[in-house]
Amino acid sequence: MMPDLAEWLGLLAGCLTTLSFLPQVWLVWRKKSAGDISLGMYLLMCSGVALWLSYGLLIHSRPVVLANGLTLLLSMAVLLMKLVFDARRQPQADRPGG
Repeated sequence: MMPDLAEWLGLLAGCLTTLSFLPQVWLVWRKKSAGDISLGMYLLMCSGVALWLSYGLLIHSRPVVLANGLTLLLSMAVLLMKLVFDARRQPQADRPGG
């Protein structure tokens, strides 16, 4: 019974930590702005989560794979919006050919 309990605890922990990214994704999308978000932090976060996902796949751990797979998607969404929205905010004079 303990392995089942451990797996359920892992799934619950993964769900909660993964869901913690949803408010940030929603806020950035709604405001179409990510100026206050650290690019370095999200680059490191995506890299670390990708490694956790790889680890989960190697050890065949469903909680690790599910949590980190979803977290990677959400953190990459924020990272992509950061890059796109920051590029749109760049002054015209600073753009190549502008």
